[in-house]
Amino acid sequence: MGIISTEGRGMKIERSSGNLYADMGRADANEMQVKAQLATKIREIIGVRHWTQQEAAGVMGMTQPKLSKMLRGQFRGISEAKMLEYLMRLGQNVHIVVTPTLPRGDMGCMKVIFAAQRVGDF
Repeated sequence: MGIISTEGRGMKIERSSGNLYADMGRADANEMQVKAQLATKIREIIGVRHWTQQEAAGVMGMTQPKLSKMLRGQFRGISEAKMLEYLMRLGQNVHIVVTPTLPRGDMGCMKVIFAAQRVGDF
């Protein structure tokens, strides 16, 4: 994965950090990355269940236009906590694990890890 930019006649390829938002210089890169991962999982569940956005929005307790915006990456006004609640309304278990950083004193980070799904779990 990398960022490609043109410089004159050639191309410069830069290695990505693994977070597109950080590569773009956003101050809230970690938060946006987490929200994007959560929205992707929500989209996956809706797709596997063959639900319309209207059906999914009803189960999740939100409006269809708000769901549509969230699935398109427009997260303004939707917290990570709210997205975790939506996953629970979709029948998913959410576990939060806190671990220390190494070495001590470094800023911690937030990661989303999805457990393997068994057939029929959705």
